[in-house]
Amino acid sequence: MVAIDFGRTASDYARHRAGFPDAFFERIFSDGTVRAGATVLDLGTGTGAVARGLALRGCEVTGLDHSAPLLAQALELDRAAGVQVTQVRARVENAEFPPASFDLVTAGQCWHWFDRARTAALVHGWLRPGGCLLIAHFDWLPLNGNLVQDTERLILTCNPAWTLHSGSGMYPAWLKDVAEAGFTELRTWSFDLDVPYSHEAWRGRIRASAAIGAVLDEAKVKRFDAELAHMLASRHPREPMAVPHRVWALSAVAPGSPG
Repeated sequence: MVAIDFGRTASDYARHRAGFPDAFFERIFSDGTVRAGATVLDLGTGTGAVARGLALRGCEVTGLDHSAPLLAQALELDRAAGVQVTQVRARVENAEFPPASFDLVTAGQCWHWFDRARTAALVHGWLRPGGCLLIAHFDWLPLNGNLVQDTERLILTCNPAWTLHSGSGMYPAWLKDVAEAGFTELRTWSFDLDVPYSHEAWRGRIRASAAIGAVLDEAKVKRFDAELAHMLASRHPREPMAVPHRVWALSAVAPGSPG
């Protein structure tokens, strides 16, 4: 199996990958999942989109990731946004935090990369009683004949081993993960929206993906990028393109009364 290294795509990741929309943050504050002033651990923080969004809204946030290039991009973006996020470099499964350290643990677009059973158990210990685990995704949606489906088909011609295609943006298996770790009060919700992408930005977004820039060598990435540019110009010429996405979230509570 080829190792996936998002650090190789850090620049494209920071510039072109759309982060969770404002409506996501509005929802988790309005429904009580998080409050201003909460202490938060963001797993697999990457370039810090979730961590930064929470810090901007008054949370005390720690971002955890094993990739130094991604954390460096996060630091620059945090500075530009005028927020400070504590960074910890480690793999989630090897990280160490004192018990009952956090009010909220978030995992945005990354739960599938972890040893899920071990991570759920670790998070249970890191949360304060009554604290919340929030697993969230913000996925493009391949629909019949749309530009996402066309893009995925092109990806498979150059990386046939890629398995994360044809998704629905929903992850029912994660409910079993958290229930078996002892979490309660499981809730899921979702909403759809279109994200505007120029051709250049969409190409950057795909280069930053696990299917292309994180696994292929530079020559193959360049060849794929040229093929994607040609496909977009011929099949989806209008810019900006409206790319359908789905936000899906699962929240679960660590048993016990807060405080």
